[in-house]
Amino acid sequence: MTVRLKTKMHWIAMIGGLVFTATVLAEELPAGDPVEGRAIASACRACHGPDGYARVANAPHIGGEDAAYIANQMIAYRDGTRRHAAMSLVARRLDNQAIADVAAWYASHRVSTRMTRPAPEAPEQCTACHGADGIATIRNAPHIAGEASVYIATQLKAYKSGKRVNAVMSDIAAMLTDDEIRSIANWYSAVDLTIESPGN
Repeated sequence: MTVRLKTKMHWIAMIGGLVFTATVLAEELPAGDPVEGRAIASACRACHGPDGYARVANAPHIGGEDAAYIANQMIAYRDGTRRHAAMSLVARRLDNQAIADVAAWYASHRVSTRMTRPAPEAPEQCTACHGADGIATIRNAPHIAGEASVYIATQLKAYKSGKRVNAVMSDIAAMLTDDEIRSIANWYSAVDLTIESPGN
């Protein structure tokens, strides 16, 4: 077994514990109401768009994300375990019900992708969790299809530097070169992403 394969197996083994731990936070929330969440999400549109398709390069697409993932990120911003000038301010204003509602609204969207390059060329460091097309294959991992390359690269560099911390991603990013980060960012940004609002 090669060192790279051993490392990949280690990442996958770690993922199971991460998903369980992170998911517990979301499961402690009340049931989310997407109708209520749509109203609350009006404050999100300037950056994330009305359907969760980001309008600015430094914000992620969030339409069609798993509700648990969205809720856990909002909780992290609110509690200070993840920091962002705008998002931390927004999250601090939301109680558990509001977070559950917003998460339910964006999770109710449907996503689809179109690959622009052959799937076997996808970055092998990423496909176990994010798929070749950038649609997450495990719970509590984000979709990264169609994200701006600058956004993906910025997040990977944040994990690498320790500015952003995650049990799986920090280890992965620490081993990436700048060229690999650029290649990963370019791969997933080249995927065509479509987000459809519920009812469309």
